Amino acid sequence: MSQIKIPREDMKYILATDVGSTTTKARIFHRKDGEWRFLAAGEAPTTVETPYEDVTMGVQNAVREVEELTGHKILSPDGSGIVVPHNGDTGVDIYCTTSSAGGGLQMMVAGLIKSMTAESANRAALGAGAIVMDVIARDDGRMPYQKIQRIRSLRPDMILLAGGTDGGASAHVMEIAELIKASEPKPRLGIGYKLPIVYAGNKSLRPQIEKLMSEGFALDMVDNIRPVLEVENTEPARRAVHELFMEHVMSHAPGYTKLMKWTDVDIMPTPAGEGMAMQLIADTFKENVLGVGLGGATTNVYSIVDSKFVRSVSANLGMSYSVTNVMKEAGIENITRWIPFKLEEEEVSSRLMNKMIRPTTIPQTLEDLIVEHSVAREALRLGLSHHRTIATRLKGVQFERTISDMFEQEREATYVKMMVIDILAGTGGLLSHAPRRIQSMLILTDAWQPEGVTKMFQDSVFMMPHLGVLSTVYRDAAWSIFDKDCLVRLGTCVAPAGTAELGAPVMKVEMTMPGGESLVEGLSLGEVKLIPLAEGQEAKAIITPAKQFDMGDGPGKAVEKTITGGVAGVLLDARGRPIYLPEEDNARKELLIKWFRSLDMYPEDKLKELL
Repeated sequence: MSQIKIPREDMKYILATDVGSTTTKARIFHRKDGEWRFLAAGEAPTTVETPYEDVTMGVQNAVREVEELTGHKILSPDGSGIVVPHNGDTGVDIYCTTSSAGGGLQMMVAGLIKSMTAESANRAALGAGAIVMDVIARDDGRMPYQKIQRIRSLRPDMILLAGGTDGGASAHVMEIAELIKASEPKPRLGIGYKLPIVYAGNKSLRPQIEKLMSEGFALDMVDNIRPVLEVENTEPARRAVHELFMEHVMSHAPGYTKLMKWTDVDIMPTPAGEGMAMQLIADTFKENVLGVGLGGATTNVYSIVDSKFVRSVSANLGMSYSVTNVMKEAGIENITRWIPFKLEEEEVSSRLMNKMIRPTTIPQTLEDLIVEHSVAREALRLGLSHHRTIATRLKGVQFERTISDMFEQEREATYVKMMVIDILAGTGGLLSHAPRRIQSMLILTDAWQPEGVTKMFQDSVFMMPHLGVLSTVYRDAAWSIFDKDCLVRLGTCVAPAGTAELGAPVMKVEMTMPGGESLVEGLSLGEVKLIPLAEGQEAKAIITPAKQFDMGDGPGKAVEKTITGGVAGVLLDARGRPIYLPEEDNARKELLIKWFRSLDMYPEDKLKELL
């Protein structure tokens, strides 16, 4: 746990690193004129593989770059770590880190009923920052021998076993436990240590589980994830997963035992750090947030709706290593529908295969950039649809049925509805490094199709994991840096939900701008407009949707909102929900070009060359 002994008022420097699968990123923060600010960043290749096999070398290289940029000495001269606390122009007061090197935390989850305890266990593992390799359940459609084969072939870092309410099902839970025991699963990091198992099921079975599992596994018992059907209690399991991750998995990864001695705060998996940062946004604004980390290999989606936090990992959707998986899952035609010029499907797939082979390359031409942006839309769209299957209401709970329920065919599966989301937040290379901020704003809008009035944020220089882990020990410093140096306010998207014919009226927007002048815009279906409104500025707006469109108060009902500005401005989106894209090829391309031009998405001279 945290070993910070310096009083906060005496602190002056904080160092945070993220040991990623390919790059180790160091960020130094300092207190200036009484407030915490970002000072400098350094990056170096991660040194988890041969010939180095010691992550601390990559950390030292990244920190050395920070030292060169700032003239501030951080590393101890004898190579024994980080100098803590600071003394003049040497040392820092807190050092914390996140890590996803070596594939991060990979887990197998087992439960009794796939849609109940197994689903709850899956949420707990994802909340701890894990990649869930498989979910084994009694009713998952596989024969026992197939499950045994699967468990044997997985080689996870850890297993989370749940099942049964307290005092409830027992024989079936023991069946699952015996299946795991019979499979003799081996840990990913070799036979040198026992595979950790967290048991979070029916507590009356603890003696039998202990008898069965204590030999050959590192067993940890925690409170039941579903003590009664109506309650989901994932926190004890999530905490145990994190502690075992530190104790077992991290201690066997090359160089981590050394790194653990350097840090003042427990090492956190990178996705868990990112999740903490998303929760920091939701907690500060007291609003519902939907966030994404669009990485090279994975897409992590986070939602905080009515204070309930859920994370999902699409381990096969990413912008470099797994870019061809996006193509496979989305279908090439779904990617090409966002491209406004003629490009053969074969040409698109060849480019994406090249990106997979050379994951560190960046687009060299506008054509390449537009193709990459088209893939990003689909990766985000698929990531959200996967997230919605995890962000669901508890299954198996008896609801009191009212007369109105009789008319509803079924209770909706997910509670992540775009109309209730107040903030969209994005991080990851493609969004953070988009040449124009409007590009990342439109990519997020096209992929997730926000409804009503939605604020849009993005990470400026990839600091979310660093600030997430810092927020667990020094929230005020983390938010100060986040607010002033990390979070870019892109602007606000105003989009009524509903559909109509192309050209039919969608909404009228009356805005009172900061200077007092009035602005009235009427938009028809298929139109988008960008209203300049700077970061930190606000405008009062009355938005009147057409009768079949809804801004959140019901079809045709006007809403009054305070709209916040941003670096891109206010996006008035009258393209309908779902977004209207014509089937006919030429009409679709014309409409895309119209949107790109009216938003000034790409340089006009380069766009002309492509068309």
